[in-house]
Amino acid sequence: MSFFTRVKGVNGSPAEVRILSKIQSTVGAQPGAVAVARGMSHFGEHALGWVAIAGVGALLDAPRRRQWAGVAVGAVGSHAASIVIKRVVRRPRPNDPSVLINVSTPSKLSFPSSHATSTTAAAVLLGRLTGLPLTAVLVPAVLVPPMLLSRLVLGVHYPTDVLAGSALGAISAAAILKFEGDK
Repeated sequence: MSFFTRVKGVNGSPAEVRILSKIQSTVGAQPGAVAVARGMSHFGEHALGWVAIAGVGALLDAPRRRQWAGVAVGAVGSHAASIVIKRVVRRPRPNDPSVLINVSTPSKLSFPSSHATSTTAAAVLLGRLTGLPLTAVLVPAVLVPPMLLSRLVLGVHYPTDVLAGSALGAISAAAILKFEGDK
């Protein structure tokens, strides 16, 4: 047990559990919601779906191959950063009778959400890849919220896990963009 697991508030607060339970009983109760969330979970596992998209982009769009590689590096790098943080913080996944766990996970650690991290990094980098200002905002706005919500529907993260993961993904994408010389 790490120091962080003994600090008050590392486990889900009663408010976070209530939010999680409410999301599951509303959004998660819609026909097909859990199945879609599971599909998104498998796509995002270890950032592999984002790496596949980046690989196809690199094959089909040779002039921007470096930027496509940046999408893959950003997704994988942010995922790796989230794993390091998970191992330091050691926050356990939700474990409350009011929360249904609807998918298996590779670890019992929850903070931050690696799916939220890699999805945000990939979405920001994909949005910037087009060079169009509106697309740079729209791509993350379309891709990120569903992934964050899916983690809650599946009952494997608290709301603060997905928010922190998304923030980490944005920071990771900013680092890639800085490295690429994109301001």
